[in-house]
Amino acid sequence: MQCAVIGSPIAHSLSPAMHRAAYADLGLDWTYDAVLVEEAELQEFLGSLGDDVRGLSVTAPLKRRLAELVELESGPPLGVANTVVFDDGVPTTYNTDVPGAVNALTERGITRVRTVRILGGGATAASIAYALSTMGAADVELVVRDRDRAREAVGVARSAGLETSVRLLDEPLLDRVDLLVSTVPADVVNGQVHELVEASRAVFDVVYNPWPSHLVEVAGELPCATGLDLLAHQAALQVGLMTGSPVSPQLLRDAALAELGSR
Repeated sequence: MQCAVIGSPIAHSLSPAMHRAAYADLGLDWTYDAVLVEEAELQEFLGSLGDDVRGLSVTAPLKRRLAELVELESGPPLGVANTVVFDDGVPTTYNTDVPGAVNALTERGITRVRTVRILGGGATAASIAYALSTMGAADVELVVRDRDRAREAVGVARSAGLETSVRLLDEPLLDRVDLLVSTVPADVVNGQVHELVEASRAVFDVVYNPWPSHLVEVAGELPCATGLDLLAHQAALQVGLMTGSPVSPQLLRDAALAELGSR
């Protein structure tokens, strides 16, 4: 069987290292490659696949377009999908990002979250906000450079029942929160990392390049979930959907760390 991760850019992806480690552990003679696919090419690409393709992991910028092309089988109403599984050539899509985020946080002991500060207002911020709503979060503050770019995330958060506010990145912090989530590149907040951490009881940095992130290092002894945690947990769910067998997120995390160390 063949599987792959698709997106643009794609050469940086850690998915091949993780999924190949899973296949080795499960004793499967499957392949998993990284394939460059642009958004305008996705429909044609999906139609060109042979019967030997079992599944695809889907990353930026294809997640929203995938959900438009193939109805989501299960998952939150975010209009994005990151997984395709083929049965007799028929595609079914899933979203493993949201449950992957919940599992990553739970693994690190971050289970009691009422107030959240999310850095960024894009699709990842929307997914994390929705995930946290399922964990009992009540209030979310989106911290962005441009309020207009946060409209989609604001809509998702409010539809999930969260009290939602938006603050610009250069505005002062007003209160301490249970969880700080960063969905933005490290250089966006490097000058404010200490202030942000001091106003938080726990940290979740979904960015893993560079590794470890400055935010994770400054978090120190605070409860902290990382981008590799999220990556491993969502990938473990993908492997289960594609192969029908469970795999340890720790195995996938170790494979991702080994790949990062070799670059």
